[in-house]
Amino acid sequence: MGTDVPASEQISSAKRNPQVYCPEDTGGTAAVQITDREIPEDSRSQNEPGYCSPEGPEQLMDSYEGKATGYQVPPFGWRICLAHEFAEKRKPFQANNISLSNLVKHLGMGVRYFKWWYWKTQVEKKKPFIDMINCVPLRQIYGCPLGGIGGGTITRGWRGQFCRWQLNPGIYQHQTVIADQFTVCLRREGQTVYQQVLSMERPSVLRSWNWGLCGYFAFYHALYPRAWTVYQLPGQNITLTCRQITPILPHDYQDSSLPVGVFVWDVENEGDEAVDVSIMFSMRNGLGGEDDALGGLWNEPFCLERDGETVQGLLLHHPTLPNPYTMAVAARLTEGTTVTHITAFDPDSTGQQVWQDLLQDGQLDSPTGRSNPSQKGAGIAGAVCVSGKLPPRGRCCMEFSLAWDMPRIMFGAKGQVHHRRYTRFFGPDGDAAPALSHYALCRYADWEDRISAWQSPVLDDRSLPTWYKSALFNELYFLADGGTVWLEVPEDSLPEELLGSMGQLRPILLEYGRFGYLEGQEYRMYNTYDVHFYASFALIMLWPKIELSLQYDMALATLREDLTRRRYLMSGVMGPVKRRNVIPHDIGDPDDEPWLRVNAYLIHDTADWKDLNLKFVLQVYRDYYLTGDQGFLKDMWPVCLAVMESEMKFDKDHDGLIENGGFADQTYDGWVTTGPSAYCGGLWLAAVAVMVQMAVRCGAQDVQDKFSSILSRGQEAYERLLWNGRYYNYDSSSQPQSRSVMSDQCAGQWFLKACGLGEGDTEVFPTTHVVRALQTIFELNVQSFAGGAMGAVNGMQPHGVPDRSSVQSDEVWVGVVYGLAATMIQEGLTWEGFQTAEGCYRTVWERLGLAFQTPEAYCQQRVFRSLAYMRPLSIWAMQLALQQQQHKKASRLVLEEGTGLTIGPKCGPKEALANLSPE
Repeated sequence: MGTDVPASEQISSAKRNPQVYCPEDTGGTAAVQITDREIPEDSRSQNEPGYCSPEGPEQLMDSYEGKATGYQVPPFGWRICLAHEFAEKRKPFQANNISLSNLVKHLGMGVRYFKWWYWKTQVEKKKPFIDMINCVPLRQIYGCPLGGIGGGTITRGWRGQFCRWQLNPGIYQHQTVIADQFTVCLRREGQTVYQQVLSMERPSVLRSWNWGLCGYFAFYHALYPRAWTVYQLPGQNITLTCRQITPILPHDYQDSSLPVGVFVWDVENEGDEAVDVSIMFSMRNGLGGEDDALGGLWNEPFCLERDGETVQGLLLHHPTLPNPYTMAVAARLTEGTTVTHITAFDPDSTGQQVWQDLLQDGQLDSPTGRSNPSQKGAGIAGAVCVSGKLPPRGRCCMEFSLAWDMPRIMFGAKGQVHHRRYTRFFGPDGDAAPALSHYALCRYADWEDRISAWQSPVLDDRSLPTWYKSALFNELYFLADGGTVWLEVPEDSLPEELLGSMGQLRPILLEYGRFGYLEGQEYRMYNTYDVHFYASFALIMLWPKIELSLQYDMALATLREDLTRRRYLMSGVMGPVKRRNVIPHDIGDPDDEPWLRVNAYLIHDTADWKDLNLKFVLQVYRDYYLTGDQGFLKDMWPVCLAVMESEMKFDKDHDGLIENGGFADQTYDGWVTTGPSAYCGGLWLAAVAVMVQMAVRCGAQDVQDKFSSILSRGQEAYERLLWNGRYYNYDSSSQPQSRSVMSDQCAGQWFLKACGLGEGDTEVFPTTHVVRALQTIFELNVQSFAGGAMGAVNGMQPHGVPDRSSVQSDEVWVGVVYGLAATMIQEGLTWEGFQTAEGCYRTVWERLGLAFQTPEAYCQQRVFRSLAYMRPLSIWAMQLALQQQQHKKASRLVLEEGTGLTIGPKCGPKEALANLSPE
């Protein structure tokens, strides 16, 4: 499913007087009737004092002194002046942020972790899958990443720096490469009058270059997968707009895999004189680190003419093992432009030769032939320049591309060679960089048309808040920049014994490949399944075949075992790596050999976790429901039966409801749960209900009867043990935190509604209880926390104080909040849903400066945890909820037209949808 259904005024849940919510910045949109809740007295609307956090969209642009708006920059997205400085500087969560009581609880785990960390880093010389000692520091600099899905990514910061690199699969280098820059040269009447590196940096190398751009006359605008940087050149009557494009194209399984990015420069002359304009794109071969130190790097020019189009540029060959690659910096030769180059220069020198070369005539010397290989310890860089004439009051366009060809990769164990997805279309031989460049420069206009067609229904819907339009698309960055790999699957690698029982396993994996993305850039495990449960909405809605492929891989891993014993860090107990017929926590570490060796996570033995098996069952049915793929459901049915049979042992008293084990045995792996609990118990009941539906579709009457009986008994136990009249208790232990209000307590209902279940004949949780629980969460976890401006805290005590009984209960988990907001929308509390999610977006993107590195968690003050995390992709569950509500309303209108019934006043379609009362 895409976003082709406009999500307009979403539902009113009725029974009292509706409130009115008019989203900000919608150009005078009429107020939309979208919820009916009574607002608590201490609730603040977004226009009242104290609601917004100190930073906001206006503050991000406060420093901008220019008048230029740029060429065709859209109104929606994340916009920031290049001179902006974030006032709040947070630190990563570390041991000294843990309270004394929690420190005592985890002392043994801390000692065991440090011993393991020391062995891993000092003896094995490997990187730990989670490095709690050396967290990635705060850098408030990141912008849209370049590169499609699974071919590696290069992040260009919002100030123009190339600063985050993931070329080796799953391994990040957070490093700004100074030589990687765009430079503008302006000439009038044969004389250079202005030459400037478009960077605010003032580095110690390339000192002959003119650095220190005035950031007050430039701004950055991101709407992933595109971004715009607008430079107003003071005193020159020239405005530059750099548009960055990456082929992230829903339902496209070819171009979306390409390791390319395009930069289109639109240059506008607001003066009455003609100007000669040159844009130079310089790029270092490598990052200047230890991978380059051995030398042997070399550059060469290339020219590729095909189908009447000519692309010229440089190839930067980086043959360092085990994953050699070639980078291509290229430009399209068009009528009225000239493309020149310099093959090699020293990026660690003063750079005088290059600077003077450009200054002399606005072009580069264009030597022929390849460069000499770099010497040990020496760097090498190159540059490509496009020059053209700009008439008075005119505009010209210059097009560059950046492509990288690393077709064959090895993970850290160096045991197997894998081919990236794009090699299916461009070959595995390592010579595809020119063809990739040519293809990108000739196809980017089509990509932009497709991106616009995909995004426009959301962007044009005036009922949706402005912040949501930015969040929905910009959070998608993680699908490409999550250490993502998308690999070809060799035919002989599939297990023969399963090909008969899983009819679609072979065609799905062979046709759509194997996909992996990290839990987070700091939490280095592929396809962490308890977190994918939240993030998977983006995949199933936009690239459903990738989601199905991932599910087949997870099913394969479930049916295998690895009885190698190891010590688990939290308990200190020895246990096997992986047991048969339980869902693995993850598919492996990119610094090892993922898919071959799963469960890189060794803090807990996740075979005893209560949520993983249930999340598989729920996702299988949701994926079937949204794709209609009967073959997929049939293939997954035996696996679902197996994992649910494994799960049965957790119902120790046979009352139809599982019990948690008195440790942190679910995705909240630092928050102890004992006995029946709201979160795992709710997931269990939802999974049992889904098994009933699957049994019906698979013609298994005995299984249907079995799970129907379990469901009936489990529902009674869940309500009796956990419902307290306002919400479901955290768990049923005798501990004080058992009565905490958990923001994620309705996760089971969330998935049921996403599957078209959970109401009417398929109701599992009483609707009145669900709505009351969500209202309580909004009143306590949202509005009573940080003035209602930071989202929902994970746990809140009934008297309005955050639950600090664990290291995670007083955190805000962004992805959980987006899922909570989706649940609110599903239940008609749309106003509350948007308010709840808005707090997270504004905190992360506008206040903390964590754009394109949304963390797993932050606390009310001081710290964040795990930058660039998978779970916030769950914002696409909000979009699904909005679309499903819209479909439901449209169906209701059709019913009314057929029966002559009317509900609410007569009005146009949009107004009718807004004023419908619920059934």
